[in-house]
Amino acid sequence: MPIPSAIVALLVSVFLVIAGNGLVSTLTPLRAKLEGFSEIEIGLIGSSYFFGMLAGTLASPAIVRRAGHIRAFTAFIAVAVVVVLAYPIALAPLAWINLRGVIGFAFAGLYAVIESWVNAKAENENRGRVYAVYQVVHFAGSASGQQLLGVGDTMSFALFSATAGLFALSLVPLSMTKADPPGEPESAHVRVGWIARMAPVGAVGSFLVGAANGSFWSLAPVYALQVGLDARQVGGMMTATILGSAIAVYPIGRISDRFDRRLVMIWCATAGAVFEAALVLLAGPRYGLLLAVMFAIGATTMTLYSLAASHTNDRIGPAHGVEAASALLFLYCVGAILFPTVAAWLIKHYGPSALFALNACIHAALVGLVVWRMLVREQPRHEKLDRRTVVKKPTP
Repeated sequence: MPIPSAIVALLVSVFLVIAGNGLVSTLTPLRAKLEGFSEIEIGLIGSSYFFGMLAGTLASPAIVRRAGHIRAFTAFIAVAVVVVLAYPIALAPLAWINLRGVIGFAFAGLYAVIESWVNAKAENENRGRVYAVYQVVHFAGSASGQQLLGVGDTMSFALFSATAGLFALSLVPLSMTKADPPGEPESAHVRVGWIARMAPVGAVGSFLVGAANGSFWSLAPVYALQVGLDARQVGGMMTATILGSAIAVYPIGRISDRFDRRLVMIWCATAGAVFEAALVLLAGPRYGLLLAVMFAIGATTMTLYSLAASHTNDRIGPAHGVEAASALLFLYCVGAILFPTVAAWLIKHYGPSALFALNACIHAALVGLVVWRMLVREQPRHEKLDRRTVVKKPTP
């Protein structure tokens, strides 16, 4: 089944907005380290982003319900533009903690709009592929943003201005599209308990993936600097992770359309934990080997959220897209708020490799959860039919 044309304009906007976010997400901890912020302060900046996202997940369903998808997207982008322009003006840890929280709030709303739009245009038999295409665009945008680190001076305002420009350009495709956005959400509330009952693997999995990913994106640049990389190499390391994700997410999505998505989650989390443990044992490998391992980590662990989201949407249906996206993002953010500070403390006391020791433990815990759920609950029969039986729909 081809990718719905109704999301093409959305995907172009996604590429631009994520390119901007990819740039500023690595630029923020890198610039903070160069400005002399402590590891704990950098960890708090990372946690603040996800704390803002947590607040945004609570507010975004009501905002989307009131304004509609396109107007809500525009409002969240406007907030993000103002925030990134304020970064080089307010060079202080407390100011950056607050600014990072505000941009996190804006991105919670953006993800709620984007992911509910994607899921509304997908069906169970192609959801993994449609969501994978969205993730490929997402990772491609992020990788492109990482490469901009080498274009401008890290200590100037130029890269922050480039981020603002990318955010602003993302408004153009959605403003020009004739495709109809999804309908307004049925509820303005985030129902975390309901999601946990309907799809416990998706709910708890989102929390654990948030814990690992939040720690990685907040502190991987710090790890890179502490093992001797320069700013350009930091961008290369982050790009290798993202490229691994972008290349792997589509074939993994196709596989998950044919088999129980939970089984695919087990494969990816297990492999990711092994690669993370290898980085702990290698303790600062040569740059080429580091790029290869980071590529492998991206190809395995960075696909887990899309699997958790697809599994959840299989079970709840398109009518609850905004609610599901917001609830999963809420749980993701809770994990991402709690664990960057823990990872920063571990790095301070045990060295940079402690980041990957923590993430290996988190992914091992995810494997244990999914195995347990598969033992106590079989895959619902309707999901098996959706994925493994080719159903010919009558031609109108």
